[in-house]
Amino acid sequence: MPTPPVLTPQERAAALEKAARIRKERAEIKRQLKTGELSLHGTFALAQDNEAVSKMRVLTLLESLPALGKVKARRLLDQIGISESRRIQGLGAKQRAELLRVTAR
Repeated sequence: MPTPPVLTPQERAAALEKAARIRKERAEIKRQLKTGELSLHGTFALAQDNEAVSKMRVLTLLESLPALGKVKARRLLDQIGISESRRIQGLGAKQRAELLRVTAR
């Protein structure tokens, strides 16, 4: 196992602040998805410019959608052929289109 990088106290504080900011941003995105303020298509568009969203796992994204729980989200990923560990930025155009098609029902 590699050793973690040696950081100065300022670098460590900056990294912790960035991590907290990204967690809050992802929590807000998940809340907006759950309430319907943001669509799956809108999330994919947002991921183009937003690092916090693009590095979110697809499974987490699907679990945040209304009417999709953990079991249905996993089945959907399995049906489409997407790994549970796949992040939004790693999805191909066909995978995105299939997710949009299946969740539009």
